[in-house]
Amino acid sequence: MRTTIDAAGRIVVPKALRDAMHLRPGQHVDIVLTDGRLEIEVASTPVTLQEEEGFPVLVPDHELPPLTTETVRDVLEATRR
Repeated sequence: MRTTIDAAGRIVVPKALRDAMHLRPGQHVDIVLTDGRLEIEVASTPVTLQEEEGFPVLVPDHELPPLTTETVRDVLEATRR
């Protein structure tokens, strides 16, 4: 898909791509330069390592959206392709 860069240097990610990546307004993404290309990926979630009942547990630093059956199904389907 083709898009443009505005005068402030912003790039609009087309809706079809945002939907395919499940991107939401305000969500953080990482942009890296690899072999002369820009690659955009969802930023990893900052976590803190805590101990619960003697076992290490990763706890997100901020609240995350609930994990739904639909989200799990979408991820499974995407990995099967």
